[in-house]
Amino acid sequence: MKSDKKSNAGHELRILGIICIDILIINLSAFLAIMLRMDFSIEDVAVHGFLRTLRIGALPGTVSALLMFKVFGLYSSAWEYAGERELISMGFASMCASALYYMAVKLMGCLFPRSFPFIYTVVLFLIIAASRVAYRQVRRNIISHNAGKDGKLRRTMLIGAGDGAVLVIRDLENNPHAKNRVLCLIDDDPAKRGTRVRGIKVVGGRDKIVEAAKRYDIEDIIFCIPSASDKLRNEILEICSRTGAQLKTLPSLDKLINGELTLTQIKNVSIEDLLGRTQVHTDNAAIRDKIQGKTVLVTGGGGSIGSELCRQVAALSPKRLIIFDIYENNAYDIQMELRRRYPQLDLVTLIGSVREERRVRYVFDAYRPDVVCHAAAHKHVPLMEDSPAEAIKNNIFGTYNVAKAAGDFGTGLFILISTDKAVNPTNVMGASKRMCEMVVQSMNGQHRTKYIAVRFGNVLGSNGSVIPLFRKQIAEGGPVTVTDKRVTRFFMTIPEAVSLILQAGAYAEGGEVFVLDMGEPVRIDDMARKMIRLSGFEPDVDIQIKYIGLRPGEKLYEELLLKSEGLQKTDNKLIYIGHQVMYTPQEIEEKLETLRGVLYAPNAQVRDCMLGIIREPADLMYEPIPGAVNPADTIEV
Repeated sequence: MKSDKKSNAGHELRILGIICIDILIINLSAFLAIMLRMDFSIEDVAVHGFLRTLRIGALPGTVSALLMFKVFGLYSSAWEYAGERELISMGFASMCASALYYMAVKLMGCLFPRSFPFIYTVVLFLIIAASRVAYRQVRRNIISHNAGKDGKLRRTMLIGAGDGAVLVIRDLENNPHAKNRVLCLIDDDPAKRGTRVRGIKVVGGRDKIVEAAKRYDIEDIIFCIPSASDKLRNEILEICSRTGAQLKTLPSLDKLINGELTLTQIKNVSIEDLLGRTQVHTDNAAIRDKIQGKTVLVTGGGGSIGSELCRQVAALSPKRLIIFDIYENNAYDIQMELRRRYPQLDLVTLIGSVREERRVRYVFDAYRPDVVCHAAAHKHVPLMEDSPAEAIKNNIFGTYNVAKAAGDFGTGLFILISTDKAVNPTNVMGASKRMCEMVVQSMNGQHRTKYIAVRFGNVLGSNGSVIPLFRKQIAEGGPVTVTDKRVTRFFMTIPEAVSLILQAGAYAEGGEVFVLDMGEPVRIDDMARKMIRLSGFEPDVDIQIKYIGLRPGEKLYEELLLKSEGLQKTDNKLIYIGHQVMYTPQEIEEKLETLRGVLYAPNAQVRDCMLGIIREPADLMYEPIPGAVNPADTIEV
């Protein structure tokens, strides 16, 4: 409260000071107008009695001018952001002030040249405009001085010389907390090269980025083309990453316009910006009919994938959304977020484990979900190698509990979140997820429920993934640990993956394993080096990269298909259906009983049993179906 009063008092004093200056300007302008008319002859001014007129007209002329300035908003405009509108208002205010001044002295019987109103208007406009420009420049200098007190301003380059760049330059010039000084602009438009934007030169196109960064000793680069395509963005940011400068990006202009973000939220460029492909932008309208007005249950709803599932489901107007998770902190976070964003949503947050069959069946009996998105799982490969029985309990029997309850209580659609590690698994986690797929497929046709699995690769930035690890290691000064130079992985952003998961649900007939097109695999070593450069460092110079060898259960590359599968296209070019061996409920029960028998055996025995039980017999492999896409033609590994 005290700071608000202090701020208001400061504003009022500033306005009072401007008014005092304007009083001087109004009278000075009238005197200069007369002097111009009389060719700067003070004797002629005196002989014609114009000095007396100026003295008599000072009060009414000043009052009328100040009144016009007030009416046209000259005391309510933010002059640090002044533009064409403010200049137009200033022009009209000067014209009206001049007319009132002339009328006042005429009514008082004083003499004035007929040309006075015109000359006075021009002089008044020019001096008022000059005073505002001077005010703005002084204020900028003060702000710039204060901003640099705690350390030198960071030397900055802007990519783009359009509206986004203008917004950034204005904000940096007028923000007392800004720590950047823009020295040059880059723009591919030949017409802009050599021109200046708010006094800052456009030094060339993208081919000049590295050269300009060296010449100006650039520390920060801000990407200011919010409307740029992902392809253009990736190409330019790839060049920027070679400069050693820290990269930042501007929020999209529509978010700025809608007030969702401010320029102070210019963010560091993330690895998502250098994914190497256009990010998938999809419309969830295809799944809307299966979500809108329905009760949806998301198990593992507090996790990386689960929480994004909750966000996208909430946006589709379900009748009720149920978040089910064992970890209360994550569940609480997504609960609070959804309550803020969707206050009308009927949101239920429940704590519990999918391992506990009675708890799971209670939830289904109490809420009767129409759609289940099963995302609850242990997913960390090395940890599951050390605790294989826990992977079996949570992933396999947890999935069995939820899937069986879905069938028994009349759920319409069950979606299992699977992984590329389920293909030809060499680790316990992948084997457990392959078994989950088999369990779900075996239940299809036994109930009215449509059971499907959706298989995809790694998601960028998920809990426990490589991206947060690299960020932490870079922040600590390194080294950044990479298992092997040759390791590749498929990557998607979390929103991309979840949107495609929901769309796959729209194509569900029952029993399918949907495979998402993950694009080309990404070399982890390349990703580590890009992240180091994005942070403003040079790999192996500022931050060391250390190769530590593959961890237990890890492969050099991941696959999205089994040899027995062929890819069948769907209406969405990014979603395919993999056809594979189907198991009967009896066969699955036998496998589950075998697993129950080794839950408390030594780890090696549990692991061998797990990998053996999901091995596909060669004589049961399907031939590729007619019209299916050959996996070798679609997935490079």
